[in-house]
Amino acid sequence: MVLDACSLLATIVSGGGDTCEPDDYQVSSDERHVALLSGWVDFYIRRLYRLGEDCWNRPVRGRVGATVAVIQRTRDQAGHLVHSETTPTQECLNLGSYNYLGFAGQDEYCTPAAEQAVFEHGVASCSPPCELGANKAIDDLEKLIREFLGGTTLKEAALVFGMGFATNSHTIPALMGKGSLILSDALNHTSIVEGCRSSGAKVKAFKHNDPGDLERLLYAARLNGQPNGEPYTKILVIVEGVYSMEGEMCLLNDIVDVKNKYGAYLYLDEAHSIGAMGSSGRGVCERLGVDPAEVDIMMGTLTKSFGSFGGYIAANHEVIHTLRNKSASCLYSNGMSPPCAIQAQRALELILGRDDEGNNRGQQKIAQLRENSLRLYNGLCDLGCIVLGPGDSPVIPIMIYHPTKMFEFSRECLHRGIASVVVGFPATPVLLSRARFCVSASHTVEQIDAALVEIGQVVNKLGLKYSRVQHEVQTQAFDISPVSYTHLTLPTKRIV
Repeated sequence: MVLDACSLLATIVSGGGDTCEPDDYQVSSDERHVALLSGWVDFYIRRLYRLGEDCWNRPVRGRVGATVAVIQRTRDQAGHLVHSETTPTQECLNLGSYNYLGFAGQDEYCTPAAEQAVFEHGVASCSPPCELGANKAIDDLEKLIREFLGGTTLKEAALVFGMGFATNSHTIPALMGKGSLILSDALNHTSIVEGCRSSGAKVKAFKHNDPGDLERLLYAARLNGQPNGEPYTKILVIVEGVYSMEGEMCLLNDIVDVKNKYGAYLYLDEAHSIGAMGSSGRGVCERLGVDPAEVDIMMGTLTKSFGSFGGYIAANHEVIHTLRNKSASCLYSNGMSPPCAIQAQRALELILGRDDEGNNRGQQKIAQLRENSLRLYNGLCDLGCIVLGPGDSPVIPIMIYHPTKMFEFSRECLHRGIASVVVGFPATPVLLSRARFCVSASHTVEQIDAALVEIGQVVNKLGLKYSRVQHEVQTQAFDISPVSYTHLTLPTKRIV
C-alpha cells in the first residue's frame, strides 16, 4: 500500500503520465487555438456593444463647461470610427460631465492660479510622495481639506492622492488584510470593489442601501467570527454618499446606528457628494444631519465638484500615517500634479469664502447647482420618465431598460445638441440600461428648460414614458427612508 501511494503521488507530481523533454512537447490543435477573449463579456462586445459603440468614447475639443464641442466622427472603409484635427465639431449642451460646480472649464479665480503654478512648481514631480513627490502645493491642499471637513478628532489629517480611482483601490488594501472583514454595499463603485479584492480580507456584499441586511451580516460576523473560529480582527463597512449609477444617497443615519451597535468602522466614499450636497457643500453628512465624527474614514475626489484631478482620504493621524507608509499610491505612484493641487485649493477657497472676490460666489454656485438639479428632476418627472435619486442630487438617471433603445436615446440627444451619457452592461445589468444626466452650476435656467424640450421629444419617439404614478408635489427633496429608496420600484415624485 505504501508503494502504491508513492506511485500515485509520483504520477500526480509528474503530470499523470509519461514525461518528456521540453523540445519534445507538442501543443495540440485545441490548445493552440483557444480564444484569448471568450465568455459572456466577449459575446456582449461582439453582439451588442459594437452596435452602439458610437455612443461612447466620444472625443471633444476645447474647454468643457456648460457646453462642449463634440467631434463628429465618421467610419472608414473597415467600419472603424475615426476623426482628425480637421474633423468638424458640434456644440452641445453638456449634461454628461461631473463638472458640478463649474470650475473645470475656465474660472476667473481658479484658472489663472493653476496656470501660474506650472511656472512656479512645474507640471509634475515625477516621483512618489514618499520620495520627492511631495510639495508645498499638496501640503497646503491637505490642510485646506482638513479645515473644510470640519477638523473633528476623526478628521484631523488628510492625504491627497494623484488619482481618484486609486484613492479607493490603494487605500482599502493598506488598511484591511487577512483576518479582517469588509461589508460593502452591493452597488459600490468599481474602485472600491478592486480595493476589496486586492486587500486579502473576507468580503461580503450587503443589499444595496439596506441597513437591515447590513445588520444581519454584522450580527453573524460577531456571532460566528472567521471560519477557523477566531473573531475578525476588524470589520469595515463601506458605502457611498451618492451612488453614481443611481443618483441615490446612502441611508447614512441608519448605517451609522448599525455600525455603532456592532463596533464596526465606517468608510464613506463622497466622490459625487462632496462639494455638491449640503447647504455649504460638505457632503451627505451635512445633507442628512450626521456628525462627521461618526465616519471613521472619509474619501472624496477632486475631479468633480472641484474641477481638478485626484482624490483624498480624511481620518485621524494614525490612519493617515499608516497610509503614507503602506498605500501603493504613496510608495509607487507619482505625487499629485502641483497645478491640479492649486486648482483644487482655489476651488475650496471659493467655497469657504476665502477668495479675493468677497462676493460669496462659491456658496452661490452650490445653491445654483441644487436649483438646477431640482429643475431638471422635476421636468423629467413631468415627461413621464422613471427618474432615480432624491431630486437634489447632481446625478439624475432615467431608466431606459432596453439596450437598443439606450443607443438610440444617445444618438437622438446628440442630434438635438445634447451631450448625455448612457449606461449599460457591465456598469449595470443588461436589462437595466439607463441615461445619466449630470447637472452643473454653470447651466442656466434657459439651458435646462431647452434641454427638457428636446429630451421630451426623444422620450416620446422612443416610448420611454414608463412612469404611471401620480406626481406628488413636495416642498423639498423627499425624505430618505428604506421604503422610498427601493430604487427600481420608486414612485416618481415631483419636487418644488
